[in-house]
Amino acid sequence: MADSSEQLQLFAAAPADLPEYHIRESARARHVSLKVHLNGQVEVVVPVGFDQTQVPDLIYRRRDWLWRSRQRLAHQTAGLTDDHFEEKPGQIEVRSRHQTWEVHYQPASTRTLSMTQSGPQTLQLRGPVDNSAACADLLRQWLSRKARAEFAPWLRELSFVVNLPFSRVSIRGQKTRWASCSSDKNISLNYKLLFLPPDLVHYVFVHELCHTVHMNHSKAFWQLVEEKQPNHQRYRDEIRDGWQYVPRWVEE
Repeated sequence: MADSSEQLQLFAAAPADLPEYHIRESARARHVSLKVHLNGQVEVVVPVGFDQTQVPDLIYRRRDWLWRSRQRLAHQTAGLTDDHFEEKPGQIEVRSRHQTWEVHYQPASTRTLSMTQSGPQTLQLRGPVDNSAACADLLRQWLSRKARAEFAPWLRELSFVVNLPFSRVSIRGQKTRWASCSSDKNISLNYKLLFLPPDLVHYVFVHELCHTVHMNHSKAFWQLVEEKQPNHQRYRDEIRDGWQYVPRWVEE
C-alpha cells in the first residue's frame, strides 16, 4: 500500500509507440524518475505539484532507455520460475532463516479475511480468499511481524559484536532500499530481506551499522565496512541482484 504522502494513478500512453505507465506522486521526490518493474511495468515518480501533462513527453524522450531496460529485465527474469510471479503464494521461502512456510487458502462466506498459524510453519487464510490483493496485503503484514521478530535480536547481537551501537530498529516495506540509517542512529530494515540469503542480510546489517559512524558513502565509510566485513565487495556486488529473490506478490 502506498504511503499517505503518495498518490498512484494509471495512464494509458497516448502515443501508440509508448508503453503504459503509472504515475506516483511522492512527497519525498525531488525530481522526476522512471522505474521499470520486474513485470515490465513503467512507473513515473514525480514530486508533489509536478505538472503531469509533461510526463508523456518525458516518456517519449526516454523511450530508447525504457526499451533497453525492459529487454534487459526480460532477459534477467527468464530464469525465474512461474511461482515467482504468483499473485497468491502457495509457499513462502524465508531464505534468511532457511525456512519454508506453507500457505493454505480456505474460502468462507465471511466478509473479513483472517490468517492463523495452523501448524509449525503453516499459515491459513480464511474468508474471501479470491481477493488476491487482500491476501497479499495480509501476508505482507505477517512478513513485517516476522521480520521484526527475526531481525531485531540479530541486529542487536551483531551491533555488539562489531562494536557499532544504534538507537532503534524499525521494519518497513521500502520500494527501493533494503535498509536505511538516520542521523539519530535509527535503523530501518526492509522486511523483504527475509527473502535474501543470510550472508547478504548480514552484509546489509553491517552496512547500516557503519552508517552510524559515517552518514555517507565516503572512502572512510567503505574502509569501515571492510574492517567489519572483510571482502565486502563480493556481497556488495551480489546485493545488486537481490531483487530476484523477492516474489512479485510482495511488491505493493
